[in-house]
Amino acid sequence: MANKNVAALALLAVVVVAVLLAEAPVTEAACSPVQLSPCAPAIMSNKPPSGACCGRLRQQKPCLCGYLRNPTLKRYINSPGAKRVASTCKVSVRC
Repeated sequence: MANKNVAALALLAVVVVAVLLAEAPVTEAACSPVQLSPCAPAIMSNKPPSGACCGRLRQQKPCLCGYLRNPTLKRYINSPGAKRVASTCKVSVRC
């Protein structure tokens, strides 16, 4: 009886995870502010952004509006350094 309950709970957990993943937009699943770490040196100083930074910024462009809605991340995305880097990389943030 215990094995049946464990199996049923495991199956339920798999179904719940599958439903949640199916409902999540693909761009949201790929969003990770950590991916912008190559931009940190350029944002924190007056150094120009690297090619890796601009590439990551372009990849994360669909995510930037979501980052702006996050109170923790908003101050970084709206910072003068981040705006300068986005401008240099020719990535506009319009939400």
